[in-house]
Amino acid sequence: MANPFSPFHWARVIKREWLFYHLAEPEFRFMYDTPPDNEFVSLDCETTGLSVKNDEIISVGAVKIKGDTILSSERLELLIKPEKGVSAESAKIHRLRDRDLADGIPIQEAMKQLMRFIGARPLVGYYLEFDIAMLNRAIWPILGLGLPQKKIEVSALYYDYKFKQMLPYQQQANPDIDLRFATLMSDLNLPWLEAHDALNDAVMTAMAFIKLRHLRSLSK
Repeated sequence: MANPFSPFHWARVIKREWLFYHLAEPEFRFMYDTPPDNEFVSLDCETTGLSVKNDEIISVGAVKIKGDTILSSERLELLIKPEKGVSAESAKIHRLRDRDLADGIPIQEAMKQLMRFIGARPLVGYYLEFDIAMLNRAIWPILGLGLPQKKIEVSALYYDYKFKQMLPYQQQANPDIDLRFATLMSDLNLPWLEAHDALNDAVMTAMAFIKLRHLRSLSK
């Protein structure tokens, strides 16, 4: 239990109240609650390109994790209609064309559904920084703030796992570890689902996260 007389406790309280004060939609205060014990949300976004400033989210996939279990019945898959359309180059990657997204939901409605799905759970992703930047750009007009949940980067967990397997002289050489997703999945002996599908990528990321947590617990 937090010490109510600790300056760190009061700093957290003040920060929390400041965030609530600036929250444009009080409905989403639940994102600042204490997260459920040992629960996470693995997520992935497909976008029209790699520019946070200019490109758009066109699909989101997310699945809940509880302990060492992927809750496949508790998943979210959203198609989002972009304002600018999808280029042929982009469609070659994620196989989503303008006509596939014609009945997609507006971005703000998608973000509200996603926030309700996530709750206060920490977020798990592969190169999550880009996805969070894209999501926050869409969420900021709704909340006046970005997603507050803890973020867990699977590529960083994998790097630490591989680094600890090395001998000291190898570690000192500042090793270049292959962090490609296909390499990671193969090395962890995990099944490969069809890639560049937001929900499939979220499920594969969840599998890698669970496996890496298990391996870390064995090494302690």
